[in-house]
Amino acid sequence: MKPILSLFDFSQKVNYKIEILAGLTVAMTMLPESLSFAILAGFPPLTGLYAAFIMGLVTSIFGGRPGLISGGAGATVVVLIALMKSNGLEYVFAAVALAGAIQILVGLFRLGKFIRLVPQPVMYGFVNGLAVIIFMAQLEQFKTITNGQETWLTGSPLYIMAGLVALTIAIVVLLPRITKAVPPSLVAIIVVFFIVLGSGIDTKMVKDIASVSGGFPPFHIPAVPFEWETLAIIFPYALIMAGVGLTEGLLTLNLVDEITSTRGNGNREALAQGGANILNGFFFGMGGCPMIAQTLVNLSAGARARLSGIVASLTILAIILFAAPLIELVPMAALTGVMIMVAVGTFEWISFRIINKMPKQDVFVGILVAVITVWLHNLALAVLIGVIISALVFAWESAKRIRARKYTDETGAKHYEIFGPLFFGSVAAFNEKFDVNGDPDEVYIDFKESRVSDMSGIDALNKLTERYHKAGKKLHLKHLSEDCRTLLKNAHGIIDVNIMEDPAYHVAVERLS
Repeated sequence: MKPILSLFDFSQKVNYKIEILAGLTVAMTMLPESLSFAILAGFPPLTGLYAAFIMGLVTSIFGGRPGLISGGAGATVVVLIALMKSNGLEYVFAAVALAGAIQILVGLFRLGKFIRLVPQPVMYGFVNGLAVIIFMAQLEQFKTITNGQETWLTGSPLYIMAGLVALTIAIVVLLPRITKAVPPSLVAIIVVFFIVLGSGIDTKMVKDIASVSGGFPPFHIPAVPFEWETLAIIFPYALIMAGVGLTEGLLTLNLVDEITSTRGNGNREALAQGGANILNGFFFGMGGCPMIAQTLVNLSAGARARLSGIVASLTILAIILFAAPLIELVPMAALTGVMIMVAVGTFEWISFRIINKMPKQDVFVGILVAVITVWLHNLALAVLIGVIISALVFAWESAKRIRARKYTDETGAKHYEIFGPLFFGSVAAFNEKFDVNGDPDEVYIDFKESRVSDMSGIDALNKLTERYHKAGKKLHLKHLSEDCRTLLKNAHGIIDVNIMEDPAYHVAVERLS
């Protein structure tokens, strides 16, 4: 019998030391981010930590692939800021739970496969934009509040912060050259922690962001009126949150697939993410989705199993319950240095090396997606725009490729052999291929190397048959697929279909995702 959880499949080679250490490192990097985004959105700080625990635990156990880390992500939280300001926290919890239900429906109906429609330039733009966002977010740690105004650090506080960040980066870069027995990020955090603690250096710490002390996530039914008006308020936010979470999650899943040369399950990830968000809505969490930065921290530490994610989420819970006073003393400089290195590792530097080899339209799409991601922090919108532009470019290029080979046989009949797809973009070029008035009485159009792809193509064929009919000529269409013949059945008096040679086209269904 195949084990349900690879965690307990002892026939699988799992390095438990690496998994546990990676999980601890991920927990350390997830804490400040979850707290920061909760505070940014106006939520109680603990809602961010509860989301990190719930999302991390549920998706690590039931998610679509090992190694993927979920938590209270800023991408989804940003969507809820307006709802928080207009209707309050209870409506936020209701929206989070509804978003989870939408994500479960996506998983049940196996819609995760459509992430394959995202082309590589969009992936490059998405990843590069996220890398810039991660880096820019770390610059906030170099600011302070003076007389109610946010200003940049100056003098000794700036030098101390910059020095500790530089030390952290140096450890992360240099330690792997000495040993790979332990995650360099965790070592960097511990070293900087003891330097600051032992020397009494005055610098920003986790406690300066917010307290991380609390109890177990309490069960809580969102206190909102159960009526249609409530649904009308929360549904748009829930839909956008579900879309952003699934987009970032499935793209991150694809990224992990590439890094680990394995394959995840997008539909299973959607189900797990949806279940976790429903629990968030009822257990005081702000919701979330897979986090690319923490996932890359996890993978760079050598983790490849589900154990690291479980350890990370349980560590966050333990910190909330027991270790808050100690964790609150961790210098923010150490966490900032780790996240800067994550940003550097996230960026697809290869995109610069191949930019002169890529088509100009792909370069444009990649840059546009990155700019939208950075500017609006709306990952779903950035990816959607990238996919639409890529699709339009593809349609334009495909429209230019339709062509016809013409010849007249020994009987005097004229033949048109069509190459390339007939669809809305290529209809005009298709119609220009025919000389209705100059053609003989018998005309054959062969679609053996073509396919009628949409209703615009069907309409073009109907109009073409009418033109030949009005000219008193007979048109024969050969090698049409069965679906095309069904749509053209109204023209059966004019069209002569070669049934024996017509192919049957079937849509491939992805069984693994």
